[in-house]
Amino acid sequence: MTDHGTVSRRGLFRAGGIGLAAIAFGPALAACSRTEDTVTLDSLRKQGYIQVAINNEAPFGYIDENGEVTGSSPELLRAIFAELGVPEVRAESVAWDGLIPGLKAKRFDAVAAGMYITPERCAEVAFAEPTYRVLQAFLVPAGNPHGLTTFDDIAANPDVTVAVLNASVEQGYAKGAGVPEAQIETVDNQTSAYELLSNGRVDAVALSTLSLNRLLNQRGGDFEVTEGFIPVVDGEEVTPAGGLAFRQSDTELLAEVNRVLADFKASGRLLEILEPFGFTEQELPGDLTTEQLCQA
Repeated sequence: MTDHGTVSRRGLFRAGGIGLAAIAFGPALAACSRTEDTVTLDSLRKQGYIQVAINNEAPFGYIDENGEVTGSSPELLRAIFAELGVPEVRAESVAWDGLIPGLKAKRFDAVAAGMYITPERCAEVAFAEPTYRVLQAFLVPAGNPHGLTTFDDIAANPDVTVAVLNASVEQGYAKGAGVPEAQIETVDNQTSAYELLSNGRVDAVALSTLSLNRLLNQRGGDFEVTEGFIPVVDGEEVTPAGGLAFRQSDTELLAEVNRVLADFKASGRLLEILEPFGFTEQELPGDLTTEQLCQA
């Protein structure tokens, strides 16, 4: 991937064989000086970096073809913390269902994986204000032989199986639409989902339109992305929108992140950071708030 405008990736460390990758934008400083229950901005400044988790899902947070960590969420987080005086962001790739448990266990300090903001997740972690909103879609064989347009179509056809990330909103959308467990294949990441579809083991992959278009562009194949749709769960439309996630105890850190994020939204810098990853003004969150999403 080429240079992302004002968001330089110079100095990115390559991913090692143990699944750990780091985004390095400045020298690491002293060891962590966090308190027992919270991580403060002051402790991160002294430490010189913040440790975050991604899920290796393009375009939100992934390891590119050069072994470098990039994506809309880590690049946004890097820009925010540069403003806050934390010069380095280190990113670890984690299975989707390990993101929230790892954050709560203090394995890392934030999740930069494009995580959707839902009431269930709000009960476990604290989200910054939303940074994007998208539609859902399916990656299917060319011609869409099963005519899939929503999860209802999968629920209505017992011969159709769909791949979703384990513990993802898509898994919840499928169940909420009445798709039986036997028709849902759970995977750790989008690459595994693509392989299942490519090998004919599933009939569709469910992710956001942005993720699926990026996946198809990268991997190719005789597939297509269906038209985007708004999911319906238990008869109610839901809003797929996401943001950065932190521990509930790190209230001071969250407030500082939201302060900078508000400036980015007002100045247009948010879109400037997200655009290289396929985002447009249509995907910006507008006046949507985390409070609204958590209470949905």
